[in-house]
Amino acid sequence: MKQIKQVLGGDLRQYTMVLALAVLIIFFNVISDGRMLTSSNFQNLLSGNAYVLILALGMLMVIVIGQIDLSVGSVAGFSAMAMCILAQKYELPWFIGVLIAIAIGLAIGAWHGFFLAKLGIPGFITTLGGMLMFRGGVIWISKSISVPAPEELRFFGSGYLPEWGPTFTGMNNSTLLLGIIAIVWYIYTELKRYKSEASIGGDSATPLWAVVTRVVLVSLLLAYFTWLFGSGREGTSFPVPGLILLILIFIYHTITQKTTFGRHVYAVGGNKNAAALSGVNVSRTYFLTMMNMSLLSAIAGVLFVGRSTAAGPADGTSWEMDAIASVFIGGAAVSGGVGTILATVVGGLVMAVLNNGLMLMGVGADKTQVIKGLVLLAAVAVDVYNKNSGRSSIIGKLFPSKESTEKKEG
Repeated sequence: MKQIKQVLGGDLRQYTMVLALAVLIIFFNVISDGRMLTSSNFQNLLSGNAYVLILALGMLMVIVIGQIDLSVGSVAGFSAMAMCILAQKYELPWFIGVLIAIAIGLAIGAWHGFFLAKLGIPGFITTLGGMLMFRGGVIWISKSISVPAPEELRFFGSGYLPEWGPTFTGMNNSTLLLGIIAIVWYIYTELKRYKSEASIGGDSATPLWAVVTRVVLVSLLLAYFTWLFGSGREGTSFPVPGLILLILIFIYHTITQKTTFGRHVYAVGGNKNAAALSGVNVSRTYFLTMMNMSLLSAIAGVLFVGRSTAAGPADGTSWEMDAIASVFIGGAAVSGGVGTILATVVGGLVMAVLNNGLMLMGVGADKTQVIKGLVLLAAVAVDVYNKNSGRSSIIGKLFPSKESTEKKEG
């Protein structure tokens, strides 16, 4: 048992949600007679849930500062609908349409941020008003009629990485290259972490054999998923929406863990008054966080209409619920100050696999909603129990923030 803990890097309880994700995948694969772990299913799973995971990235930051945004689905639907209507009416190039959608998202985020940061109206109330306004706005400007999206957006919403190079690899070479980059990056970060621990010394340093074992196991897992995504039917590969999601995950992980703004977000969520006394501009942090959320909502809306090929009056309905659920399943605290990007992605993948697996089993939408609600309550209850028992958040320990890591080392 001690050896296993050394390989995994700590208390086995910290891997609860990752283990739950693995169990869900295996369970649904067995129940569905192997239809879960197929190239086409995982390609569709990632492509069809990328927009929710993108929303979850921004929602995490909103929840960390102790707020909530109920308008993300309506903002996504409104931005995408406005883009499609203007692009169709004025025959605008697709990239101009995307810029318009992003500008609309930023403007709405500034609107929400103003009421929160300058007038002190809680984000829950501000964005509840926004949800009602922009949900009605979608129906109003569309006249309850779907509008075709620019054809070029289909590549970004449902396209695949291109094929190139030799065929002897037996898979899509773009996906193969992406997998190799992921494996090399992981090995580099693990070795860098090991060198850092070894330089400090002490009994807490992870032994080299455990690091090597962990690197080999994770690399094999990455290699398997590279093969899974890259060995599908001809013309398919790793989805473009998935690549966009990976880029955003890297960007927002860096922002939250490596930048001054990211530290301010956690400081404001942990203790607003103490943050202000230490020199943090609380109002600006609120404003930029809300603006960022609406920016990501617009991007999610663009990807969705690219996949569906048209903007509809019902687009975005209840998206905020899936985004919020992903964040809380990922271990974020309701009171703010706790949560990470990578843990949120795990939570979002749990929701995505749950949706996909229940669909493969033929479970209706009504029962699916009930099961998702129970999973959310169970995940939050377990995390709250651990905190009340004096233990760290399970997901928080799995993907610790920079601040918590520094505090532990100190």
